[in-house]
Amino acid sequence: MASVSYHISSLLEKMTSTDKDFRFMATNDLMMELQKDSIKLDEDSEKKVVKMLLKLLEDKNGEVQNLAVKCLGPLVGKVKEYQVETIVDTLCTNMLSDKEQLRDISSIGLKTVIAELPPAATGSTMTANVCKKITAQLTGAIGKQEDVSVQLEALDILSDMLSRLGGTLYSFHSNILTCLLPQLTSPRLAVRKRAIIALGHLVLTCSGSIFSELTEHLLAELKRNESTSTTRTYIQCVAGISRQAGHRLGEHLEKIIPLIVQYCNVDDDELREYCFQAFESFVRRCPKEMDPHISSVMGLCLKYITFDPNYNYDNEEEEEEMMETENGEDEEQESDDEYSDDDDISWKVRRAAAKCLEAIVSSRHDLLQDFYRTLSPALISRFKEREENVKADIFNAYISLLKQTLPTQSWLHSSGASGKDDVPLTMLQNQVPNIIKALHKQLKEKSIKSRQGCFSLLTELASVLPGCLTDHIPALIPGIVFSLADKSSSSNMRIDTLSFLHVLLCNHQPEVFHPHVKALLPSVVTCIGDPFYKITSEALLVTQQLVKVIRPLDKAYTFDAKPYVNDLFPGILKRLKAADIDQEVKERAISCMGQIIYNLGDHLSTDLQPTLKIFLERLKNEITRLTTVKTLTLIASSPLKIDLRPIIGESLPILASFLRKNQRALKLSTLNALDIMVKNYSDSLKPAMIEAVLTELPVLITENDMHVSQVTIMFLTTLAKVYPSCISKISGSVLAEIFQLVHSPLLQGGALNAIIDFFQALVLTKTAAMGYPELVKQLTAPIYSSGSAGASLTLHKQAYHSIAKCVAALSSACPKEAPATVNQFVQDVKSPKSSPAVQVLAFLFLAEVGRTTNLSAQRELRTVILEAFSSPSEEVKSAASYALGNVSVGNLKEYLPFMLKEIGSQPKRQYLLLHSLKEVISCSPADSLTPYVEDIWALLFKHCECTEEGTRNVVAECLGKLTLVNPAELLPRLRKQLSAGSPHARSTVVTAIKFTITDQPQPIDALLKGCIGDFLQTLQDPDLNVRRVALALFNSAAHNKPSLIRDLLNSVLPSLYNETKVRRELIREVEMGPFKHTVDDGLDVRKAAFECMYTLLESCLDRLDIYDYLNHVEDGLKDHYDIRMLTFIMLARLSVLCPNAVLQRLERLIEPLRATCSTKVKAGSVKQEFEKQDELKRSAMRAVAALLTIPEVEKSPAMAEFSSQIRSSPEMASLFESIQKDSASLPTSESMDMS
Repeated sequence: MASVSYHISSLLEKMTSTDKDFRFMATNDLMMELQKDSIKLDEDSEKKVVKMLLKLLEDKNGEVQNLAVKCLGPLVGKVKEYQVETIVDTLCTNMLSDKEQLRDISSIGLKTVIAELPPAATGSTMTANVCKKITAQLTGAIGKQEDVSVQLEALDILSDMLSRLGGTLYSFHSNILTCLLPQLTSPRLAVRKRAIIALGHLVLTCSGSIFSELTEHLLAELKRNESTSTTRTYIQCVAGISRQAGHRLGEHLEKIIPLIVQYCNVDDDELREYCFQAFESFVRRCPKEMDPHISSVMGLCLKYITFDPNYNYDNEEEEEEMMETENGEDEEQESDDEYSDDDDISWKVRRAAAKCLEAIVSSRHDLLQDFYRTLSPALISRFKEREENVKADIFNAYISLLKQTLPTQSWLHSSGASGKDDVPLTMLQNQVPNIIKALHKQLKEKSIKSRQGCFSLLTELASVLPGCLTDHIPALIPGIVFSLADKSSSSNMRIDTLSFLHVLLCNHQPEVFHPHVKALLPSVVTCIGDPFYKITSEALLVTQQLVKVIRPLDKAYTFDAKPYVNDLFPGILKRLKAADIDQEVKERAISCMGQIIYNLGDHLSTDLQPTLKIFLERLKNEITRLTTVKTLTLIASSPLKIDLRPIIGESLPILASFLRKNQRALKLSTLNALDIMVKNYSDSLKPAMIEAVLTELPVLITENDMHVSQVTIMFLTTLAKVYPSCISKISGSVLAEIFQLVHSPLLQGGALNAIIDFFQALVLTKTAAMGYPELVKQLTAPIYSSGSAGASLTLHKQAYHSIAKCVAALSSACPKEAPATVNQFVQDVKSPKSSPAVQVLAFLFLAEVGRTTNLSAQRELRTVILEAFSSPSEEVKSAASYALGNVSVGNLKEYLPFMLKEIGSQPKRQYLLLHSLKEVISCSPADSLTPYVEDIWALLFKHCECTEEGTRNVVAECLGKLTLVNPAELLPRLRKQLSAGSPHARSTVVTAIKFTITDQPQPIDALLKGCIGDFLQTLQDPDLNVRRVALALFNSAAHNKPSLIRDLLNSVLPSLYNETKVRRELIREVEMGPFKHTVDDGLDVRKAAFECMYTLLESCLDRLDIYDYLNHVEDGLKDHYDIRMLTFIMLARLSVLCPNAVLQRLERLIEPLRATCSTKVKAGSVKQEFEKQDELKRSAMRAVAALLTIPEVEKSPAMAEFSSQIRSSPEMASLFESIQKDSASLPTSESMDMS
């Protein structure tokens, strides 16, 4: 301790030296000391240091002053409160001094101190006291001061303080307001501007009453309209407030808008500009409250976007000469001298109007059709705007319109979505000629900015409507060539032109460009040689696409590509050879050359071999190897049968070594390359080469990475077909891995199909070690060796299905062996010695075989299966029922009538038999089922009122799948059943409809669209269970085929939202011994409703009133555990999808999150309770982390307070950190599948 104070006192002594260098060094050393965390000052040192630094602020030397100011920052945290107050007092007094330099340095000092004060939430009173001190002094300074520069500094510091510590100054808010309002009428515009900024920060944290006082004052002043100058300021102020705290201004908009509309008509350009800026900010920040005013604001924008009183656009041809001369000069003459164009600020009005339109377009997706009717033609007619800045904003507004029109490229809208969503596209298609007419001349203008604007607009257009420019290519090519070849074009200009050309080539048919290749090619080739790497790389991308256009290989064209090969090849070869160029250029040169060899390899003659040798070099280089592997795959798959013999021998060992590397993408690409080479170049490969590759493969087959395993096995299948002899050499190690995979619970889908193909190919190689009996034995060994008859299943359920599929595939590949295997399995089932595991496998195998072949030769099969229905093992029962269904598919005539009879007469086995029936309906082709439809239908309706919910669900699934056989007749029957029968029958019918909806297009879709509304009426059904299944139907439709329900949302949403409310009458108390336990019967329905709401976010966001939606999310945040978990996920999703709406509701959304994060579980609770709470907190924290990604969220006082609370609580802080670590390691899109 003593040493510190001794060291400091020696520094202080040096600070009094007359030599400025000593003072400078001593201050610098002091700063170093203060920045150490360990430093502790005693009271005496504190006093001295503070006094000294304040003295140095007045030092004659500027550098010393600057350092002294920097020391204040770290000092604030190291000294006691009263010392900080001393510092602040002195600084405030200095602010009012006459010396300008001292004033400046003091204001910097104050800003430094404010930035270092600890946030109020840490519980220190210091911040509050210091702020009060500063505020009192500043408001005084702002109010009394004659000197403008002091006022400006004071306003600046006040803004700083309000933005960082606004909540702490709560008691001062009304004083600050009274001090700021008069400044809005200050004679100096700079003062008004700073006052507006300060007010913007004030409205974020002030109370409702102060906010109302401010708005009342602004409204009153706007009505008084004392002078245009102050009115401008007030409108700017309203816009500023709306930008900072739009959500609070919403309720006052009704009164504000008419006033601003009225001022738009005053003849003052600046005033109009501010009016439009205010509108723009309202549209972005208060979308809901702006709704009624959108059309009037849009009308004004369209009127003023053409507002150019000093220019005559009538005569387009003579535009250059027609600068305003005689026309209208008398009215415009404000003074006696010539009217100059510099005084004309009408362009600002046009720009503000264009920006406002852009805001309207980007926030109102629902008005697209109106936009294309009125706004699009108006914008197109303004593409001729003479002022560059305005033109850029008009282009931006139009690009925004195109982006809104972009059809949602996803499976969600693939089927049945035509109709309403396509109208805007058709309208746009009709306007394309006008757009081109307005733009194509501008592509040759001198101005680079407007050419870039044109290209970005055209790029967007070509992406939104592929093929729409087909007829206009001749008009566009000269402009493209001009921008590429023009010496004055900047590099960005060229890059934009090339990227437009790339989009154009990708989105249009090749033949459209054939007449223009001659014009385009030279300028693109020149760009390949450009010294700037970004241009080269973009040009290579274009060339790659251009090569596909010059000679498409998919169908024959008359266009002759030969003459262009010599223009293309040398430029790209030069880039391919260069070793000292940018990584991106290297990669694109490799891909581009690969494309040339793929499409034009037969025209390269002697150049081909040297080029392939270069590829070999690139394959050996770690940086370019991945791209080269992909390119070799492309070349090897070329229909031109490129001769790869010179490099294939050398490249195979290199490729084999890549399979050992850790890079997953490289492994996958290498496997694809090897696969293609083996398929297309089998005659050039020697067995020794193949074996080198084979040894690398067993390691790749593992359940840890199913996709790599799948690709490896597909490659092995190719090998087994092409080189059966090689396979036998390594069969042991590969097969061991594959058997391991077959027995894995994770195997399904693509990987399983790959294994099945491989086994079929393997059996056909006819090698001894891998004959049919051997393979079957190996596959089934773990099940047969699993022990006595009483043991339960040893492997995972999924493994049985995989094994059964593999054995069945082997049987179908060896028809001679199959009957024996079937017999063997039937015997296994009959034998009382067989363990349940063996029986399950046998049934699954019979199911797989029976589905495709008629097993009527097996006389005893039916009795065997029915006997198994009474087996003690559940697994055996369900496998038998699955087998019965599938065997029936192969032999409907014999089995189906028998099955229907059994269902009617055997109530005990009904459930299993219905499952069999479900298999029959799902797997049989529609035409073979048709004769039995009536019988099945009648039978199912007998059982649709069964009391067992499980049975009802199977009946519903059968009904739904059966309806797909003949929708036109059966769907209306289901609809009729809605009004009839008990709640059970209604719930069965609604669930049946759920099973008719799949994510693939189906013939039933059009019929469903017409009547799904009637089924969704059951959302208002008096029976709780019917409402729950109706919600499940709605959720399934919203998830798999949103087009079915998009247009019904207006009528369905009220019923959906109604189900999210907690119903008191459904909560009952159950006595369990001495304890009372509450049961909420409405919970399942509420949960289903919230799941539907989540699904709608993904598929129908544009049709939701997001504010109404948020009200219900807000209720859910305070509901039961399960529902809170759901709403936390919804909140995280909402922060990404519609951040502005969430910002407006932030205060109300944060409260429940804070409550969840800070609950404590009672000490004596069970372990589950602790885990539940823990999971809830994690989920809530995830929502908080998502909210924090919203831009501008930190401006909200509630959020700032909550995040400082998180930081100050160790438990919450560590939880929050772990959540952030998790989200950093996850892929970006966070979505939950609720189907």
